[in-house]
Amino acid sequence: MHRNFWAMVAVVGLVCCSTTLSGHTFADEPASDSPTGEKYLLRYSLKPGEKIRYEVTHIAKTKTRIRGAEEISNVHTTSQRHWNVTDAKADGMTFEHYVDSVAMTQQQGENEELRWDSTSGEKPVAVFEKVAEQIGEKLSTITINPRGQETNREDFGGTKATLGMGSLSIALPDEPVAIGASWSVPREVKARTEAGDVKIIKIRELFTLEKVQTGVATLSIRSEPLTPIDDESVRAQVVQQLSNGEIRFDVDAGRMISKQLNWDETVVGFQGANSLMEYRARMTESLVDGVERTASRP
Repeated sequence: MHRNFWAMVAVVGLVCCSTTLSGHTFADEPASDSPTGEKYLLRYSLKPGEKIRYEVTHIAKTKTRIRGAEEISNVHTTSQRHWNVTDAKADGMTFEHYVDSVAMTQQQGENEELRWDSTSGEKPVAVFEKVAEQIGEKLSTITINPRGQETNREDFGGTKATLGMGSLSIALPDEPVAIGASWSVPREVKARTEAGDVKIIKIRELFTLEKVQTGVATLSIRSEPLTPIDDESVRAQVVQQLSNGEIRFDVDAGRMISKQLNWDETVVGFQGANSLMEYRARMTESLVDGVERTASRP
């Protein structure tokens, strides 16, 4: 599991947030009133032919100690991606998801630091080959309703790694909400036990509308595991799938402006009584206006 763990961390920064929140429902919680009592309707609004571009940066440092041996892994990934909007109606919008370029750095323990930039035209080292195969290729075709719920999805390429929030779109509330209002979305993640069994962990994503200024809504997001986790090896896998951070959403344009998720986790006993894992990471995603960066063919 040790070596496989590092390989997963290296790749996950590129294809994060790519699993469906299938059949999710919303449970609005009691909201504190805003000073003016004003409520805000949060809805997606995409137009056919649009290319909505984002830059995603994932930085992670993982330290493990197993049977007295300590190892530190550092990963830094920056990717340029876009949504190609193919259809938009009142009840649903369809877009294709592409990754246009990626720059990756990985260092594991005392090993040599590995680097690759898809725009360089150089051939990637083996650990980055799976990532290279996906660049410029259609990864998914997704249909969402105005609330961000995925109503249809087709994935290509067979890779569905996740990091934090399970969907490319944000889960928006049923009705207009006031400052302080919260709503929740159920999600499931899979983890493998030490015995080799697959365990389903139920998670609740709790969103709160913190403020609205000049047409931009700021939301906080916090993951709350609902399934008891007694196996520390399972906990070590689940912590990377939790979402804790801030989202900024353009109320008028109907799309996400930015997202930042943070991780600061320590798991003791994930591979024996004296083992330890520390996971410190940050993932940011920002709307980009400008020239498209695309990969060069090696």
